[in-house]
Amino acid sequence: MAKKLDPVSWEGEEYIVKDHNTAWYIGLTAITLGLGALAIWLQGWTFLVLVIMSAITIIVSNLRPPRKIHYTLDEQGLTEESKLHEYSEYRAFGILKEGDNYSAILIPKKRFGLQTKVYFPTESGEAIVDALGARLPMEEVKLDLLDKIVNFLRI
Repeated sequence: MAKKLDPVSWEGEEYIVKDHNTAWYIGLTAITLGLGALAIWLQGWTFLVLVIMSAITIIVSNLRPPRKIHYTLDEQGLTEESKLHEYSEYRAFGILKEGDNYSAILIPKKRFGLQTKVYFPTESGEAIVDALGARLPMEEVKLDLLDKIVNFLRI
């Protein structure tokens, strides 16, 4: 039987804000215009709509500030606002450092299940790792290819 777990609560950002200077927006515009011109030349109208919608989505999501999310780790699992992620859904967890930011990544049992990633302040790190470690084994986690691409593009 697992030992009694004292609840650990904290607030974290929904995602990490990345700096976007004028050159980033010029690059996004150039790529969008280039792909749009290619779509028009090939008469790929669906692709053209996809390119335009993708550019709009990237800009809008980058202009919206991240929400502060309240997290709690307790006996049942990780509660994200009002959504409970039970420990039984996960086989392990890992800690990832991205620049100055730390995140806990819960690794699902299901082969194609989605990881749950939560950001936390450095001062709460030890309590969070202890609480997760009392219920799940810790594994080394690394950024996958898609995460590396997103970080490179600063999306």
